[in-house]
Amino acid sequence: MVTPRKIIENKKKFAAIACILAVVAAVCLHGVGGLSATQFLKGETWGNTLIALFAVFSCLALAELAWRIILVLRYKPITGVSDDRLPTCTIVVPAYNEGRQVFDTLKSLADSNYPREKIQLIAVDDGSVDDTWEWIKQAQRRLLLPVLTIRQPQNQGKRQALYDGFKKSTGTVLVTVDSDSMVEPDTLRNLVTPFSVNPVVGAVAGNVRVLNQAQGIIPRMLDIVFVFSFDFMRASQSMFRTVTCTPGALSAYRKSAVIGVLDKWLNQTFLGRRANIGEDRAMTNMILRQGYDVVFQRNASVFTEAPVAYAQLCKMYLRWARSNVRETIVMTSFIFTRFRRGSMLGARINLVSDVLKLTVAQIFFLISWGLILWHPAIFGSKTIIGIVLGSSLSATIYAWKFGRISSILAFAYGFFFFIALTWIKPYALITPHHSRWLTRACPKVNPDTDLHHQLSARQLT
Repeated sequence: MVTPRKIIENKKKFAAIACILAVVAAVCLHGVGGLSATQFLKGETWGNTLIALFAVFSCLALAELAWRIILVLRYKPITGVSDDRLPTCTIVVPAYNEGRQVFDTLKSLADSNYPREKIQLIAVDDGSVDDTWEWIKQAQRRLLLPVLTIRQPQNQGKRQALYDGFKKSTGTVLVTVDSDSMVEPDTLRNLVTPFSVNPVVGAVAGNVRVLNQAQGIIPRMLDIVFVFSFDFMRASQSMFRTVTCTPGALSAYRKSAVIGVLDKWLNQTFLGRRANIGEDRAMTNMILRQGYDVVFQRNASVFTEAPVAYAQLCKMYLRWARSNVRETIVMTSFIFTRFRRGSMLGARINLVSDVLKLTVAQIFFLISWGLILWHPAIFGSKTIIGIVLGSSLSATIYAWKFGRISSILAFAYGFFFFIALTWIKPYALITPHHSRWLTRACPKVNPDTDLHHQLSARQLT
């Protein structure tokens, strides 16, 4: 039976999708006419070569897109199991200059719908210089769930903080949650369930959303980006058991798979320098290399704070991009070997796709900018059409899932990315050896405001 609420939700979805179609139609109709980019390039000696390369790359991209759509349509998260089947788990929350938010994070975890006798909660203060330690101690006193506290004498980095927490763990599953994040009551149960139903699962990626959407347009756009990244990309990767990155905001690992590589992970180096970034992607690679499956749980949601300013967004993306370059190189060292039982084709396709996106795609971005500057009238209008078409998928996914008109912000993000963020990956390609965290010492929003509580109440309903 279709309820009135369901009817309203469907109306919102169709209204949002109608807006998306209107934007796409308007831009495409406006861009039709005049000399096409192909006709223009054919007049140049190098034009045919560029057209052929673009056609090949476009066909590969469309084939991958069709493949991923099929995978996503088949994807289903594993439903949470009963209490008696749940494993014991240790949750490690590393914190640095988080202030009150770390208390809210720990409280959301303590309020989880999970057997209390099966949870160990560890909070690690990584040498904070604000009142983070006082809030952790307050959580230890006030929360119903016991909190084991660790205080580093000085800031040593997130990887060291997680390592120290892991060494104190008693659970058979290790869960990591960022200290600026909030979980739903069923998040923990859904996150660790795959370990109970499949002994080959070595790691599980949670579903990350943006907590602070009310703070500006960048967080609102990033929420759409995150939904695409997780509900589409990681969902498709999960179908062939090779999610390439378990996010720091919410991930779970089989302890027996972690212990053997823990010291290697802590002391990982790149080009002779200690790796202080990309701890989540590095651990994922080490789990995959051992032959374990890495999957995604759409029904295990976490809401995390996102950058609100352009400078901080660039720093976050640059850190992620450098980690992606490093760990993609690492993945090439084992993905074409017999690293696990069963099919490995999907994992290898995924790696090839990542390599192409890191190299060929960046070259095309640079060429596009050169063509626009050379002839804005022709290539500028075609680029606008390309950005709108490319953004329509993430907009549609967001609209279908939430029925929000704000899904059209996907188009705004597409232009924002092309104009202001395309330099990130090329720069990361030539500076992958840099290991600075970049955003670790950023000032936090005043923790004494009620903003976190307002967002928590709104987002977690």
